[in-house]
Amino acid sequence: MSEAWEPKVAPGPVKPEPKGFPVGMTIATVIAFIILIGLGVWQLQRLKWKEALLAGIARAEAAKPVALEPVLDAQALGHDQEYTRVKVTCPGLARAPALELYSLREGQIGSRLISACHVITGHYNTILVDRGFVPETVTYRPLPDPNDTTPVEVSGVLRKGDPGNFMTPKRTSKQWFLHDAAAMGAALHADPPVSPLFLMAETSTNPDFKALVPAPFPLNVPNNHLQYALTWFGLAGALAGVYGAAVLKRMRG
Repeated sequence: MSEAWEPKVAPGPVKPEPKGFPVGMTIATVIAFIILIGLGVWQLQRLKWKEALLAGIARAEAAKPVALEPVLDAQALGHDQEYTRVKVTCPGLARAPALELYSLREGQIGSRLISACHVITGHYNTILVDRGFVPETVTYRPLPDPNDTTPVEVSGVLRKGDPGNFMTPKRTSKQWFLHDAAAMGAALHADPPVSPLFLMAETSTNPDFKALVPAPFPLNVPNNHLQYALTWFGLAGALAGVYGAAVLKRMRG
C-alpha cells in the first residue's frame, strides 16, 4: 500500500532581520547601565564611610578617655565629637531599665542593651549608653531597680546614631533596629534634652553579668568597597561595549 500523498507547500519568503536603530534594546541597556553606575557610586560612598569609620576607630584607640561633660558641650556648639574617648559616672546604671537593639556580632545574633545615664552639662541632661552585646541564647537580664543609685564608672567612645533606610525594619515593643537617641530617650523616659551621641561602653556596666560584653566597635572591619566599585563600573563599561558592537553590526547589516 502506497504512502498517502501530501502536497508540498512552498516556503514563504524569508523575512529579513529588522534594521535601523534598536529602540527597545537601547532603553533596556540604558536602564541596566544606570543601575550599574549607581551601584558603583554607592560603593564609593560606602568606601568614604568605611574610611571614616576606620580612622575614627584608630583615633579612639590611641586616645586617653577625657571627661564627658565638656565634650558634649563642644558637640552642642557644632564641634563634631564622634569617636572621642570619654569617661563618666552614671548613677544606678547596672540596674537601669534597658532597651534591646537587634545586633549581629561575630556571626551571632543578639541584642545590645541601651540605658540612660543622667549627666549635668550646659546643654544635655542625659546620654544613652550602649552597654554591650548579649547573645540571643542568653535570656537573663538584670532586674531594673529605680531606687538603685550605685555609681558606675564607664569609659567608652562617642558614636552618632544610625540613619537607617527603607530596608530597616520597624521597631517593636521588644526590639529596636536603630540607634535613635531621641526616640530611645523618650521610650526610657530620660530627662531631656538627650545627647545625639551615644556612649559605646568599653568597660563593664554589670561585672556580675558576664554575658553582657562591651563592644564599642565591630571586629575585623573589612574595606573592599573600592574593588566592588571598580567591578560595577567595569560591568557598566562592558555593557556599553557590547551594546555599541551590537548596534554597529545591526546598522551595517
